Amino acid sequence: MQRILLLLLTVITILSCSNDDDNNVTPTNCDLITLISASEFADGPSDAVTISSLTITDNCLKINFGASGCDGDTWQLNLIDSGTVMESDPPQRNLRLSLRNEEACLAFITQELDFDISNLQVEGNQVILNITNSNQSIPYDY
Repeated sequence: MQRILLLLLTVITILSCSNDDDNNVTPTNCDLITLISASEFADGPSDAVTISSLTITDNCLKINFGASGCDGDTWQLNLIDSGTVMESDPPQRNLRLSLRNEEACLAFITQELDFDISNLQVEGNQVILNITNSNQSIPYDY
């Protein structure tokens, strides 16, 4: 009787487990996520960074950027959205590439990273992303 009960509990446990593939989240191949935070947008690290180019592929915003440093291995980077959607046609969002750079070398290092921007979608099928510390904007169609 105990074996039957144990077998029954095992079967119920296996059948009740959820499968992560069942949710509606589409995984991306982006390097990092985009943070939505008014306080981080205003107060996050803001060391000097030069943004060379912006491109969007699927739900990833590829940013090519550079800053002074030794090798860039210790850089802490975030793409931060202000949390505000500007009512225009199409709507617009303000973002900032936040860099904390404590490297004390004079070389200019360039990197390229992809940020998942799927959490920036709003009603409709397009939003303009204004990258405030680069004076560049890019349309995001979804």
